[in-house]
Amino acid sequence: MECSEDDCDRPAAVELHVPWDENRLVCAPHARVLGQQDGVVADPHPDSADDLLE
Repeated sequence: MECSEDDCDRPAAVELHVPWDENRLVCAPHARVLGQQDGVVADPHPDSADDLLE
């Protein structure tokens, strides 16, 4: 599965739990940025360990 962010073709490696919106599957770089917002919880997928190292 690909990252849900626009114009990104990286593999999704993290599910973001966003309290004010739907959960999103995103790549590691987007998870690092978006996961810094208050209330957002980043949940890495165990099968995506290699993709987290991008």
